[in-house]
Amino acid sequence: MAQIPNLDNAPVNLTSIREQSQKELVNLLKNIRGKKCLVVDPKLGGSLSLIIQTSILKEHGVELRHLSADPVQTDCIKVVYLVRSQPSLMKLICSNIQNDGSKGLQREYYVYFVPRRTVVCEKVLEEEKLHQMVTIGEYPLYIVPLDEDLLSFELDLAYKDCLVDGDTSSLWHIAKAIHKLEFSFGVIPNVRAKGKASVRVADILNRMQAEEPVNTPDMVVPEINTLILIDREVDMVTPLCSQLTYEGLLDEFLHVNNGSVELDASIMGVQQQEGKKMKVPLNSSDKLFKEIRDLNFEVVVQILRQKATSMKQDYTEMTTTTQTVSELKDFVKKLNSLPEMTRHINLAQHLSTFTSKPSFLGKLDMEHTIVEAQSYDICFEYIEEMIQKQEPLLNVLRLLILFSITNAGLQKRHYDYLRRELLHSYGFEHMKTLNNLEKAGLFKKQESKSNWPTIKRALQLVVDDTDTANPNDIAYVFSGYAPLSIRLVQHAIRSGWRPVEEILKLLPGPHLETKRGGFSNSPSFDNLSGASTNIAKVPDGRRALVLVVFLGGVTFAEISALRFLSAQEGMAYDVIIATTKVVNGHTLVETFVEKLG
Repeated sequence: MAQIPNLDNAPVNLTSIREQSQKELVNLLKNIRGKKCLVVDPKLGGSLSLIIQTSILKEHGVELRHLSADPVQTDCIKVVYLVRSQPSLMKLICSNIQNDGSKGLQREYYVYFVPRRTVVCEKVLEEEKLHQMVTIGEYPLYIVPLDEDLLSFELDLAYKDCLVDGDTSSLWHIAKAIHKLEFSFGVIPNVRAKGKASVRVADILNRMQAEEPVNTPDMVVPEINTLILIDREVDMVTPLCSQLTYEGLLDEFLHVNNGSVELDASIMGVQQQEGKKMKVPLNSSDKLFKEIRDLNFEVVVQILRQKATSMKQDYTEMTTTTQTVSELKDFVKKLNSLPEMTRHINLAQHLSTFTSKPSFLGKLDMEHTIVEAQSYDICFEYIEEMIQKQEPLLNVLRLLILFSITNAGLQKRHYDYLRRELLHSYGFEHMKTLNNLEKAGLFKKQESKSNWPTIKRALQLVVDDTDTANPNDIAYVFSGYAPLSIRLVQHAIRSGWRPVEEILKLLPGPHLETKRGGFSNSPSFDNLSGASTNIAKVPDGRRALVLVVFLGGVTFAEISALRFLSAQEGMAYDVIIATTKVVNGHTLVETFVEKLG
C-alpha cells in the first residue's frame, strides 16, 4: 500500500473528501456481514491505498486480493469484487465464478462498480448466465486526493476515449466529481473553460446544479472562487517535452504512481536479495521532498550537496568541541531528517545516470529546436534517424507528435514517408496506433500554415536566459519553455481571457467565461479579470482559491509551474489542481498505442 499523504496543509479541507470516501467503503463492506474477501481491480488498488489503510480493512474482517485470471484463493464464503466499469474485468470475474462452480464451491458474490455501474458490464454477466448469482452495487469514488493540492479523477483513458473513440462518458464523470466538491465547498461562482470537452463539462455542471442544487445560503462564501477547465488538446506541446523538475524527472524515468515509485532496493542502498523491489513514498508528508520537488533538477543536486556538507560540518563540530544541551538538541533534530536526505541523495544519484546520457541531452536539444520552430529539415532528419536506429517506439512517437503539432502537420511526402518507415521498422501491427494518432489530430498531413510561431511569440513561451536557481518565470520547469497551459491559467487569473482572446481563437476548441450560483451582484466575487487586488482576499480574510482542472491529464512540471505562480508576490491566491490523470509524454502517447489483432 502507498503512504497516505498528509492533507493538513491543504488550501481546503481535502481530508473531508478522503474521510467521506473511506466511510462509504466501510459502510458498503459492513452491509455484507461476516468475513469477506475483497478482490480489487489492480489499477484501483493504488487509488484505494490513498483512501483507506489495510489495517482498517482487516478490522472489518476483510481479506484483500487483486483481481487476475487466476482463481481467488480464500476460505471466505463471501467474495466482494471492486472494479472499474470495464467489460474485460467483467470477463475475469465471470471466469473466477465459473472456476468456483467447477470445483463445487458455494459462495456469495458481490460486484461493486467504481464509480458507477454500466449496462455494458451487466450485459457480460447476463451473457455468461451469472447475473442471478451476483449482487450488484456502486462505490462512488469520483475523486482521489493524491496530495494536499492535487486531486485525480483516475481516468487514464479519457483523452483517447474522447478524441478517438468518441466516448464522452468521462466528461459526465468529471462534472459529477466537481459537483461533489461543490456539496462540500459551495457553488463555484466563476467558471472559465477552454476546449471542446471543457466547455461541455461546464455545461453538464450547470445542468447538474439545476437538477440537484447545492443549496448555498446567501451569506455563505463559497470556498472555491474560480474554476478553470482546460483540455489537454489545447496544449499537447507541453506533455511531450521532457520535464526538468525533480518530480517531473522522477516520473519520466521511474514512473510515479499514486504518490510513490517502485524501484530496486539496491538503488536505495538497501542490501537485500538481488532484484528485490521497494516502494519509495513521494508526497508532501516528506518535508525535504516538499521543499525540492518543484525545483529544476540542476538546483536539486546543488541543494542536496549543500545540506550534506552542512550536516557533515555540524557532526565534525559536535565531536571536536563541547556542545550545550540546546546545541545537541538542534543537532539531533537535524539527524531526524537523515533518512529523507539519504532517500533523495540516492534518488538524485540514480536520476543523474539518465540525465547525463548524450542520448537524453541530444533529445532535449531537439525538443527545444522543435518548440522554437527553428529548422523543419533538421528535425525531420533527426526523427528519420531515430526510426532507422529502431529506438523505442514511444520515444519516436513522442518527438514525431511534437514535430507534427508545432507544424500543423507534416508535408504530404514526409508524412507518407515516415508512416511507411514506422510500419516497416516496428511492424504493420502498429497501423491501428498511427490511425488513432491521425484521428486525434496528433500525426497528420499539413493542410494549413502553423499557428505555433504566433502563439509562441504572443504568449512568450520561449524565455531566453532562464535562471533555474532563482526563477522569475514558469519557464524554469523546462529550462526555457513556459508551458502554454499554465500561461493560459496565468492570464485567466491575472486579467481574464479577454486580452488574449485572439490567441485563444488560434488554439483548438471554443472558450467561455461565465458566472453562476447567483453571485453576479456580489462585489466579493468580482470577476478575476480586474486588478489583481480584486482576488487577493475573500471577505473572511482567506486567500481566494482557484481550482484548475485538466481534462486529458497534467504533468508534474505543469503542477510545479502552478505552485510557483501561486507562491509569487502579488499573486495572492491558492491553487488546487484536479486532473483526469497525472501523465508524462510516454504514458500519454501509450494510451493511443494499439496493435492489430
